Amino acid sequence: MKRYLLALSFILSANLVFSQTDQPRKVPKPNTGLAKKQGAFIDVNAPTYTESSFNITQLVKDVLISSGTNSCVTPQVSNVQVSPNLPATNDTRAWGYFHRGTTSFPFKDGIVLVTGKAKRTGNDYVDVNSSLSDIVGTNSDPDLVAATNPTKALKDAVILEFDFIPTSSQVKFNYLFASEEYTGTFPCSFSDAFALLLRPVTGGPYQNMAVLPGSAGPVSVTNIRPAVQFNGNPLGCAAINAAFFGGYNTTNIETNFNGRTVPLTATATVVAGQAYHFKMVIADAGDTAYDSAVFLEGGSFNIGVELLDPSGATLPEEINVCDNEPQVITASVSDPNVNYKWLYNNGTTTTVIPGATTNSITATQPGTYTVEVSYPGSPCPGTASIVINGGTTPSAQDATLLHCTTPDVPDFDLNFSKPLISNTPGAVFRFYVNQADAVAQNNNYIQDPYHFNGTDGQIIYVVVSNGGFCSKMVKLTLAKETTPTVTLMASKLKICPGDSVDLTATGGTTYQWSNFSGTGGTQTVTLDHTTTFQVYAVGVKGCVSVKPATVTVEVVPDIVTALKDVETCIGDRVTLDAGTGPNYKYLWSTGESTQTISVDKLGIYSVTIDNGYCKRTFSAKVLAAASPFITALNYSNNTLTVTAINPPINNIPTVLEYSIDGINWQTSNIFSGLTDNTNYTVQVKTQGRSCENAVDFFTLHINNIITPNQDGVNDVLDLKALGDFDNFTGSVYDRYGVEIFRFTKQNPVWDGTIGGKRLPTSTYWYKFNFQYPKSKVQMNSSGWIMLKNRE
Repeated sequence: MKRYLLALSFILSANLVFSQTDQPRKVPKPNTGLAKKQGAFIDVNAPTYTESSFNITQLVKDVLISSGTNSCVTPQVSNVQVSPNLPATNDTRAWGYFHRGTTSFPFKDGIVLVTGKAKRTGNDYVDVNSSLSDIVGTNSDPDLVAATNPTKALKDAVILEFDFIPTSSQVKFNYLFASEEYTGTFPCSFSDAFALLLRPVTGGPYQNMAVLPGSAGPVSVTNIRPAVQFNGNPLGCAAINAAFFGGYNTTNIETNFNGRTVPLTATATVVAGQAYHFKMVIADAGDTAYDSAVFLEGGSFNIGVELLDPSGATLPEEINVCDNEPQVITASVSDPNVNYKWLYNNGTTTTVIPGATTNSITATQPGTYTVEVSYPGSPCPGTASIVINGGTTPSAQDATLLHCTTPDVPDFDLNFSKPLISNTPGAVFRFYVNQADAVAQNNNYIQDPYHFNGTDGQIIYVVVSNGGFCSKMVKLTLAKETTPTVTLMASKLKICPGDSVDLTATGGTTYQWSNFSGTGGTQTVTLDHTTTFQVYAVGVKGCVSVKPATVTVEVVPDIVTALKDVETCIGDRVTLDAGTGPNYKYLWSTGESTQTISVDKLGIYSVTIDNGYCKRTFSAKVLAAASPFITALNYSNNTLTVTAINPPINNIPTVLEYSIDGINWQTSNIFSGLTDNTNYTVQVKTQGRSCENAVDFFTLHINNIITPNQDGVNDVLDLKALGDFDNFTGSVYDRYGVEIFRFTKQNPVWDGTIGGKRLPTSTYWYKFNFQYPKSKVQMNSSGWIMLKNRE
């Protein structure tokens, strides 16, 4: 039927196109009998492959599922069905096994579903313009219609479906879509329908996994197209998602489709342990003349556990790790409802890793790491393993090998560089002239490292390894120059302790000092003891003089002095002594050049002492000595006792003298026969010096009993004598604290009355204050007084 329509369309018009109904909508170019296209085709259902005879269940379990060799997969995959359900022995079936053969097809092998005969998609050339196959049986599929919402009726639907229970939180597989629709202007408006559907077995809506990343839409001819037609002419509509278009079939034939997508990955998030139903369906839209296919990569349908690196990429079965570099290994299952157990095998025993109960561990040593993921109801855990081969990278660093030329040793011995590059015992060195050879670690290394005729500035590439897969490449720079000769001079050969001397070396570009860390030719150093200095000259390339230059700087005994700070009374004279020493010469700040000077003024005096090699300047302070001062005065029964502090002068104890008239002085601190209620000036001074101090003192005496009977004896409390002092105040209180009289300068006498009325006999309290005019010392006094009124 298809061939008849094609021939009829050619007779009517080469450009005639049927209306896009359920009739064939395109008139392909007639078969002109062109010679077979040149190129390699994939093998589809070829008898040379055992898998070509597999039924659909075997293909799903043993080809498509990545863990198909795991005995736990069998109970996890069930109810495998294909429609139309033709046996594996039928060459007209729409499904089967493909292998890339000798082509560069992206997938090594896998399962193919075609809206026609699967075998005609490869193996040999079939003119796609005459269709890949006749109608194969079924028409539309309601789930495909719901998922893709096609604008045309669907025909030739091919369906692969099965149930599975994942042990991972994600199911994924790799696929690509190919179609005869990739011809002419068809990609602008027409595409066969295609979906990869997934839902829980318990029910719910399907999820279409046949979508592009980043919400770029469905996988279809109209949503993945380049800017040009199959023949190279402009397509007539804008390119869309062209990055996912794998190319037209031209020189590399590969299949009998006009074009295909790049390899794509379908992914879906699932719940480990829950049963899911997978349904892949592809159908022609509007006609049966132009077919499409989906290729599923073998081993990529992963429902089990994988081990991932930190970027999320699947790890290989075995990796090499140097220096116990921590390797973060993560199981692809991330579900709080599953249990994780990590095992470690060191080559002899397998142990459970304590505390490793999440989906990720950090491996820190070589061995085999295995994860077991189990969930409720699982017949056996999902497992994945990785072997980590360990090794240690020798320490290595860039270095410079210096050859100080002599006539009898013209060549480099590269072996001298080994301790400069690495100190790892047993490290293996290979020296390469070319960096590319070093990177490749091939056999083009220097065969005789003992005699290498290198040039100044030449770079040699050194691969330092442990003899295995752990290695490091470093650079070795070659240098040549003549050995220098060094000299050393000192600005002084004798100095005093603490003085500085300049050292100057010549003969090199830089220098190696035994006494300093610097590399300059000059050094300034301060010394406190005799020192010998040594220096080597270093040339431009680093050659060091054979012998060092030396110089000794002698440190003579230091200048010392007896000069110290002194205290003296103002107006007194004191002697300053600079002390004696060998060859001492003096110069004072006063201009005098003697060992001692006598001064009578306070201040700072300095002296510079010269011993012929160095000079030292010392200073001393002439300070005012602290004057003695009175700390307490005790007056009783007309006798005054003076207590004073006696500061030493220049740490030498002194003797005090006392006076109450400023004329007569005594060493005793007791004065008797004084008059009551009289103001005295009490003085104290250092004996033999002019340091003195003085305070005012009032010999206060108050009778504790008054009898105001006008007999002239103790009639009143009289404080008139205090009226001459500053800030004189006072009061008399009864025993209840009530003020009954207030003293003032105008009224300093209390006669035992209040308001002119006599008070009863009783004890009363008084207090008063006054201030000495000169010293401004505040005096406070209080006490009791007995008032006796007699009739």
